[in-house]
Amino acid sequence: MEHRSLEEDLVTQSSTILVTGGAGFIGANFVLEAVRRGHRIVNLDKLTYAGNPNNLKSLEGNDQHLLVQGDIGDAELVTRLLAEHRVGAVVNFAAESHVDRSIDGPAAFIETNVNGTFNLLDRSLHYWRTLDEDARTRFRFLHVSTDEVYGSLGPEGLFTEETPYAPNSPYSASKAASDHLVRAYHHTYGMPCVTTNCSNNYGPLQFPEKLIPVIILKALRGESIPVYGDGSNVRDWLYVVDHCEAIMTVLEQGRVGETYNVGGNNEKTNLEVVKYICALLDELRPSGQAYAELITFVKDRPGHDRRYAIDAGKIKRELDWSPKETFETGMRKTVQWYLDNMAWCENILSGDYRLERLGLESE
Repeated sequence: MEHRSLEEDLVTQSSTILVTGGAGFIGANFVLEAVRRGHRIVNLDKLTYAGNPNNLKSLEGNDQHLLVQGDIGDAELVTRLLAEHRVGAVVNFAAESHVDRSIDGPAAFIETNVNGTFNLLDRSLHYWRTLDEDARTRFRFLHVSTDEVYGSLGPEGLFTEETPYAPNSPYSASKAASDHLVRAYHHTYGMPCVTTNCSNNYGPLQFPEKLIPVIILKALRGESIPVYGDGSNVRDWLYVVDHCEAIMTVLEQGRVGETYNVGGNNEKTNLEVVKYICALLDELRPSGQAYAELITFVKDRPGHDRRYAIDAGKIKRELDWSPKETFETGMRKTVQWYLDNMAWCENILSGDYRLERLGLESE
């Protein structure tokens, strides 16, 4: 099987990548990596609560990065950006992504994840059709999705690219719908699309409503650390930098029309994750008492999937990608990053979000 390099596919034709949602957690990490590799990034982000320009502070004054505040649902804006910057690829991170928020307010998830993705696809298709034959061949639309579209696993087995979709939350249902739209645009119109479905990400720049930053920040404040249910829900944990390198690999070498599952090979229960972080904090920021004493079990959220686990064998076999970080090395880097960047955290927490619990609307 022949694969072009990214330099052949994108840089010689156009080194510009339109990244949507590139001020958020995974998107910002990808933008930083792409710029480091020499690509020019047009970064379209609505800058809602989770889109943080401070994530990209190191790129201020860098002419390889342009941050544009706007909505992927704005057809006129997307059309202009594609044409004006002669975009060679679109990487779509833009999404409402927090399950608990989708329980409280599902409409925003449909608007962004379904309608927004549709508009981005539709405008990209029209742009793609204006390109010459060589540029059309090189163009890619890469859609970043989640393993949550597959539903919940029992105690055995792994999600593969052939696992039937069975989303169980408004968030995962909206992502499943967007995945199907991407597939349809490839099969109906021939647009060169590819999709990645990843497991739970963690690492630097993650908005502090997610499990791992909540644990760290609650512990450092001496507050109760909430664990849903009995803490036995299982997730496969993927270090965000590994994930971004996987996305770049798929962009470089992935076959159009294909889906690639990206996992960290790190299945852990939520309680195991919490206890490991507490142990790291005991070592790195001792407080005089064991942080694990702060663990408090709280009522489970509605529709909480029991287990996710990714089989990342396809991307390993076909594209020779596998994660570099173990759970232990990645988690140590993550905890240390938060300890070193408390000003970043406090800047967020001084706004509307206060580490309050979300996702209780149905009760």
